[in-house]
Amino acid sequence: MTILRTPEERFNGLKDFDFEPNYFEVCHGEDKLRMHYLDENPSSKDVVLLLHGEPSWCYLYRKIIPHLVEAGKRVIAPDLIGFGKSDKYKDKDAYTYANHIDWTSQLFDHLQLDNIILFAQDWGGLIGLRILTAQPDKFSGLIVSNSGLPVGIGATEGFNQWLNYSQTVEDFNCGKIVYQGSMKKLDEAEITAYNAPFPDETYKAGARAFPLLVPITDGHDQVKENIEAWEVLKTFTKPTLAIFGEYDMSFRDQDKYIIEKIPGAKGLNHRWIEAGHFSQENQPELIAKEIINLV
Repeated sequence: MTILRTPEERFNGLKDFDFEPNYFEVCHGEDKLRMHYLDENPSSKDVVLLLHGEPSWCYLYRKIIPHLVEAGKRVIAPDLIGFGKSDKYKDKDAYTYANHIDWTSQLFDHLQLDNIILFAQDWGGLIGLRILTAQPDKFSGLIVSNSGLPVGIGATEGFNQWLNYSQTVEDFNCGKIVYQGSMKKLDEAEITAYNAPFPDETYKAGARAFPLLVPITDGHDQVKENIEAWEVLKTFTKPTLAIFGEYDMSFRDQDKYIIEKIPGAKGLNHRWIEAGHFSQENQPELIAKEIINLV
């Protein structure tokens, strides 16, 4: 399968993004793909893992990372395969839910992290919660924002509209999508940064594929595995917080599953905040504070 790599010059001079790149080679059959990640303050033993989703990249965390580093945290923020500075398959069929878990798990195992707070948004939850439930003892806390772990029981009307849009729109403009999902709070330089990983439509196979991979019916891949993961989450007693954007229609009311089913969520200040789907853009200081104070 053809593997694409976004030219480095696409990332030159991006607004508020002065972080050192790191790379790790993940394997997929005989293929090797370069996966990009940020690793700030690597000497700290207190780790925060920030996972992005659709159709963004680690740029989403640029306003949060400095606060965490100032508080003494080590911050890991990968770009999923198909996004950001990571390599991208040209063929949409290369992207599966299981493959994303495998690719991200390879990086996770390579880094040998421990004492981790996971902050997961959108697909960051679908992938991150599976990584957490595979090795729960490595995690000290969890914050979920506009995400979940679907088990094939349907979707909101907002998500169904998004699914149809993602497969039919001619120009899948990732920057404008993040703009719309951030309550239109981005400026042109930030929209440009979200479009930077995708020089043209051939680079967007991963972004186009993601909505199709969400297990909203019992016929979807990984439903059984997600149900099994929920059984682990039902025993997870570490502090678990749900912070959802009140203007996100795709994940409306999905916070209740986090709050009601995970023991570590009991007694915490779960809430909807004034934010869209991309809460990191609308409330970065609040999110950073919650991460710092969670454990």
